[in-house]
Amino acid sequence: MHKRRRYLLHLRSLSRVAFKRWMRRGLFLIGGLTVGGVAVLMAVLADQAQAGFRHVIDLWPLAPFILTPCGFGLSALLSRKVFPNSQGSGIPQVIAARQLTNEKDRFALVSLKAAAGKIILLTLALFCGASIGREGPTVQVGAAIMAAIGRRISVFYQPGLLVAGAAAGIAAAFNTPLAGIVFGIEELSRSFEVRTSGLVIGCVIAAGITSLAILGDYTYFGSTAAVLPLGRTWSIVPICGICGGLAGGLFNRILVLFVTGLQRSWIKRNPIPFAMICGLGVALCGFTSGNIAFGTGYEEARAIVHGAETLPPAYGALKFLATLLSSITGIPGGFFAPSLAVGAGLGAELHLLFQSVPIGALALLGMVAYLTGVVQTPITSFVIVSELTQDHAMIIPLMVAALIADATSKLISRESIYHTLAKPFLAIPKEAGASGPI
Repeated sequence: MHKRRRYLLHLRSLSRVAFKRWMRRGLFLIGGLTVGGVAVLMAVLADQAQAGFRHVIDLWPLAPFILTPCGFGLSALLSRKVFPNSQGSGIPQVIAARQLTNEKDRFALVSLKAAAGKIILLTLALFCGASIGREGPTVQVGAAIMAAIGRRISVFYQPGLLVAGAAAGIAAAFNTPLAGIVFGIEELSRSFEVRTSGLVIGCVIAAGITSLAILGDYTYFGSTAAVLPLGRTWSIVPICGICGGLAGGLFNRILVLFVTGLQRSWIKRNPIPFAMICGLGVALCGFTSGNIAFGTGYEEARAIVHGAETLPPAYGALKFLATLLSSITGIPGGFFAPSLAVGAGLGAELHLLFQSVPIGALALLGMVAYLTGVVQTPITSFVIVSELTQDHAMIIPLMVAALIADATSKLISRESIYHTLAKPFLAIPKEAGASGPI
């Protein structure tokens, strides 16, 4: 009898372990499907907001000089007073949440309220012409969804939840599952966690399937056949790497300065007027560029990659300035997509000097180099660009450009921009987060 009882207790213990294990897997699957659906919603809202802004410009070309400053001011106000911790790209909040041990502080950074505010204010900012992207915000939204599901089911909490949600957000936003996984490892966790790696991949797969089911199988920038034959043309690779690294490092350094170096300045005491001044600067950049420096920059970058349109020579510089002005205000929005547009513009400008090199190849090199210079994640950068274009012939040159850009960028700014921006969230009470870091 005692043996039978011990056997039954052993079976019960095994069943509990199995139940918890399958609950964990089901949690990641449900979360991935949800993140994928919300990522598609954010993509649709972003496209509609930009279409609405273009329609307003068509009706009145000078509208951005009123709409953009007012929209920036309203977005900055709401992100501080109504939706705290929703400002900026959202990736620093996820990084900080992974490091916090206090549950209240952690979930304040990845709450559903902050996620809802992210979606609403991102849409508002794009409707007002901000030069921002939706991919970074999708990371915070994805992490918030996974955190909320884990909290509601009360199965467990572990940092892998946030990594899985963030990785699924990147994967669904760009339709780049490999880049989502690499970004989770390289930037968010900075390590490969064997215990959760399979669950993270499962979450990314679920998000990707949801995106595919709704939007179909698509390539973000369309498939390209750009090549860079081994030989003299390869001299452009280090040039792109250095130029992109310098420009990206400069963006990194200036943004960090406004977040961490001006805490007691007029800017920090008057965030709303400052946001409106920056909005006026973005309107001026857009007007000077012929209205192409506004928004995510997706259409312009795609045109450069495929050589379908000749943009003004100053496009890259104006997009750089518009994105910088949009980012230092702290309004909700990321700089992944605009960085790709700036990098494509850099490639187009280098094409004026190196016309023997295909513009498509230069655009891809510029995108990888500049994105690496900004975020200092070389592996993610070349993986994401190669997935965005399905151009496998350019992988080796892209790798080289990414490594050179990373080394160059660190001469200007030594630390990853996202981890630097995460520090204020770790150093201040979360109720003050609304007026704190970007």
